[in-house]
Amino acid sequence: MALTLDSLDLVNPERYVSEGYPYAEWEFLRHRAPLFWYDRPNVRPFWAVTKHADIIAISRAPELFLSSRRFPFFVVPRSDEGEREQQLPVRNLLQMDLPEHRHYRALTSSHFTPRALRKLEGEVTAIARAIVDGLYARARGAPPAVECDFVLDVSARLPLAVIAAMLGIPPEDRATVLRWTNEVIGGADPEFQSEATPAETSLRAKDDLFRYFMELCEQRRQTPREDLVSVLVAARINGEPLPVFELMSYFHLLVVAGNETTRNATSGGLVALIQNPNQWRLLRENPAMLASAIEEILRWTSPVIQFTRTAARDLELRGQRIREGEDLALYYPSANRDEEVFEAPNRFDITRQPNPHLAFGIGEHVCLGANLARLELKAIFAELLRRVEHAELTGPIERLRSVFVGGIKHLPVRLTLRPTS
Repeated sequence: MALTLDSLDLVNPERYVSEGYPYAEWEFLRHRAPLFWYDRPNVRPFWAVTKHADIIAISRAPELFLSSRRFPFFVVPRSDEGEREQQLPVRNLLQMDLPEHRHYRALTSSHFTPRALRKLEGEVTAIARAIVDGLYARARGAPPAVECDFVLDVSARLPLAVIAAMLGIPPEDRATVLRWTNEVIGGADPEFQSEATPAETSLRAKDDLFRYFMELCEQRRQTPREDLVSVLVAARINGEPLPVFELMSYFHLLVVAGNETTRNATSGGLVALIQNPNQWRLLRENPAMLASAIEEILRWTSPVIQFTRTAARDLELRGQRIREGEDLALYYPSANRDEEVFEAPNRFDITRQPNPHLAFGIGEHVCLGANLARLELKAIFAELLRRVEHAELTGPIERLRSVFVGGIKHLPVRLTLRPTS
């Protein structure tokens, strides 16, 4: 069926499950209506922003386009459930405007600089190596091969272990924290929904995370350590400690964002390499191209589907009149396939230069953990390149039911491995 502005669908989570991202719809909008007022029954209307240049312009004008008015993944039905969502179950960097955002971001930003993260390189590499060693220990046959769920056995383990170590979460608690993050992001997914409604699932998981970090904070007040929980417990803004709700929300952001997006970039990156074997061979023959390959994986996977901004006043963009209080959804995967920016944007190309993707956003709200994500992705893919002779899918890819995160829940693969040197 031919696409029309009246028929295209951007917010049906079942579409994201069965088909993945709606790239055809985004491409249609980039050409026909790059700033499109999306108004459908039972959906709160919003402006769909699909062009690379427009997302940059909006992101770099935080005084005009506010982050505090809506929860980032705001596309919810016009209903009581939707109204409850607007009570903002957390309040962290994603929901803050200037100057507050800058004050809160500064509390931890020094821990995520390239210089600070160099101290973690050895530990991250060791974790990645241990993960692949564990796969090899399970391998059978000649050459040795293992069938596994790549999400559960590889891509979920590294970022959770790293952010948990930075926060000071003990190893025995990490599986529980992983379950809570799945429920926060994937409350609408049948696999993770544990309460009567998706919103109740996400809110209950958020409450569980809050209670957990309340206890951890109390421990660190008594006995501080070299971890981010201790840093934030001792932090002051204008001479005052962080309010409890904002403090808990900060931990919520670090543990959820520090786990979900890198996990999905890792899983999606492996799928891209399997489906483009020429790129896999090129990378294996030229491991020095790994940094460039990581940037292309980030562009290609674009794990965050959209964030929200709200117009602070009446204004005009691309000839469209945007009124104060109207919402805009910034579709990052669409920007990362913009034909005006990327040559052959629908081709996975690890040699792509330049690669000005927006997988981490841009401007005031650029991802705090972007450097950490790159470090983790380089560590795990370096190890996979070193140890994996062949990779193939052995079953269907199961995607998360979400219009916010492009998650892969399960990725069955068969990996043929070589022993460690």
